[in-house]
Amino acid sequence: MGEGGSGTAGRSAIGGMLLVCTVIIVLAALSWGEMVFAPAAFAVFIVMVVWPVQAWLQQRMPRMLAMPITIVATLVCIAFLLLLFAWGISVIGQWLVGNAARFQAIYQAATDWLEGHGVVLAGALSDSFNMGWVVRFVQSLAARLNGLAGFATLVFAFAVLGLLEAEDLASRLTKAGRRFGGVDVVAAGRETARHFGKYMLVRSIASVTTGAAVWLVAWGVGLEHPAAWAAIAFTLNYIPFLGPLVATLLPTVFALLQFESLQVAAVVLVSLTAVQFVIGSYLEPVFTGSTLSISPFAVMFVVFLWSMLWGLTGAFIGVPVLVAAMTVCKQIPAMRWLIVMLSGGKG
Repeated sequence: MGEGGSGTAGRSAIGGMLLVCTVIIVLAALSWGEMVFAPAAFAVFIVMVVWPVQAWLQQRMPRMLAMPITIVATLVCIAFLLLLFAWGISVIGQWLVGNAARFQAIYQAATDWLEGHGVVLAGALSDSFNMGWVVRFVQSLAARLNGLAGFATLVFAFAVLGLLEAEDLASRLTKAGRRFGGVDVVAAGRETARHFGKYMLVRSIASVTTGAAVWLVAWGVGLEHPAAWAAIAFTLNYIPFLGPLVATLLPTVFALLQFESLQVAAVVLVSLTAVQFVIGSYLEPVFTGSTLSISPFAVMFVVFLWSMLWGLTGAFIGVPVLVAAMTVCKQIPAMRWLIVMLSGGKG
């Protein structure tokens, strides 16, 4: 009995080690192949979100007409989000450059005060904070936006090909028996598509609400360019956890720079934090219900994990990947415990 139990424990330990090694190898491969895997994953997500729309259109018009309408609508939405974010960043960047001299004077005054109180490191840092640093910062953001535009083009190409093959793929999977490894792939795909559509609807509602709230707060305190701040908050809010955090901290920092007042910055910080709390704790749960209930720890973990692998793209795609994985695991009895853990006991 003892030897049998020891052997079972040994096999379980070996199986656990193999699983960990497999996960590490897969993550390393995903990171190494980011240029291919990231746009492909993003395209699959887009296809699963917009395919129900194309299917609905195909019931009312020929396929050759429904497909171009779906593709054009998808392109317009992607371009709108990218251009809106680029516009907001460019407006704030121009404001930064235009006020760089004043910021330099403020920083120099703070440096002199710190040195007068024995903080000598501030003097070394003051040489790095100047007009050139601000210009380089704005140029770096512009370069990143250009890279994002190239990524979006590749994603769109993958998505168009995916939409062309989506219906045929479902037919081929059905002919092949549908079930692979105990999972009904077609049913899991359809359920995942429904979850993705609901996820994007919820994120869109939250983003619109956040953008409007940021505009109201910026306009109320007199922060310059409230529309640009609203645009940035609206687009960033599509990235769980990190997006709302940045959309809260950026206006707070700029309020401090513009007004040179801790009180005004505190008002902005508290107001935007309250907005994010209300949206995250009350608005999103009302729309998601139990079908998309995910533990906040799991959300934060996957956002940081995938952002480490694929940067900004990974931060966005991390939660959809988790949703897809949970959908598949629901069909595997041995993995249902994991659903309960990831959903905070509501799976």
